Amino acid sequence: MKRLAVSFFLITLVIPFCFAQRELVHAYPSKLGFDEDFIKQKVDSIMEMGIDSLAFPGAQLLVAKNDTVIFHKAYGFHTYDSIQPVALNDMYDLASVTKISGPLPALMKLVDEGKLDLDKPFSTYWEPWKRRKDKKDLTLREILAHQAGLVPYIVFLQKVLRKNGMIKRRFVHNSLDKKFQGQVYDGLYINNRFERKMNRIINRSKVSDEKKYKYSGLPFLIFPSLIEQLTGTDYQSYLDENFYQPLGCHTLGYLPKENHYVNAIVPTEVDSLFRKTLVKGWVHDENASLKGGVSGNAGLFGTADDLAKLMLFYQNYGNIDGQQHISPETVKEFTEVQFPENDNRRGLGFDKPLLDNPELPLGEAYPSPLASPKSFGHSGFTGTFVWADPEKKLTFIFLSNRVYPSRDHRQLYGLNIRTALQDVFYKAEGLRTD
Repeated sequence: MKRLAVSFFLITLVIPFCFAQRELVHAYPSKLGFDEDFIKQKVDSIMEMGIDSLAFPGAQLLVAKNDTVIFHKAYGFHTYDSIQPVALNDMYDLASVTKISGPLPALMKLVDEGKLDLDKPFSTYWEPWKRRKDKKDLTLREILAHQAGLVPYIVFLQKVLRKNGMIKRRFVHNSLDKKFQGQVYDGLYINNRFERKMNRIINRSKVSDEKKYKYSGLPFLIFPSLIEQLTGTDYQSYLDENFYQPLGCHTLGYLPKENHYVNAIVPTEVDSLFRKTLVKGWVHDENASLKGGVSGNAGLFGTADDLAKLMLFYQNYGNIDGQQHISPETVKEFTEVQFPENDNRRGLGFDKPLLDNPELPLGEAYPSPLASPKSFGHSGFTGTFVWADPEKKLTFIFLSNRVYPSRDHRQLYGLNIRTALQDVFYKAEGLRTD
């Protein structure tokens, strides 16, 4: 059995949670009615199994009840060489968790302010789609619920690589200059005009006539530009000023190397196709990378603590320090299933439980079959998963780098590890008998 590194949270006094403190409050699980022995036995066993099965070299789990963290523990190492243990303040590439942590709160606020209408054609706000017959009538509601028939993904990397795998120098340079300012990795810079090329390809992409659930990350590539257009503010600054700073999310953001964090950054994949090295501190997703690392589909980095603060903000329906930054009505609308009649479980941007989830066995459920229908969250390709349950007041954060050393490692899915871990806490509540 592999050597297992484990880090624990520090326990503080149980005091009422307040966003103004900008720090999370911790308590022993038993203080809030959970069976600690049951949790420790089950979680340790699942995590150990995950590491032994090469589902991930290391991971961490944070769980909050109400507004209090009852469990935060790290397991394993950054890589399979077992040199650097996972620490509780490590930063991760959040992958598609970016979608609900970056553009989505901004879109919610803009809807709240009447600057966006979910049921007007998206082309009302995004001019290029007015000239596209198959896109001009698509609504933001359809787009955010993955009900618009958009292409799931476009591999833009194909546009910058030759057939022999060599980089096209008209798109990517090894040095920074006025025409190549977006950085995709150490010593790699993208042509400023490439983003416009990406947008043109998205604008011209096909749309299915059949309106059914089909997950698409394409619109999230253009949401940052839309947000800048509607707010007159730089996308990253808008997120910092309206959400991350008020929430005390000290590490949540793009391009972590620019901010010189003291936190260690967990590596993702050994990239044999594009960057030809271990990807660490730069976004793993190639499309986000080609946008200079700042995108709506991926690119955010952060710690478990910061993600917990954001998910608690959602779970508390838009409240920060007693102030409503987004109205409860808007948050509730975004977190509700939009098209159940089409067998589409999705909310607006948020993922939701399978429609028949309570009736399913654990191995087939998503997430835990004990999660309430009001719960919501999102997963990420790199092995991340966040979920909030406003009915049962449970918040669940799982972070791993399952794509190390290769994205071919898919045991995280096959073993249904995240669902099994989440299920432990639903079952542990109320088991304590002393």
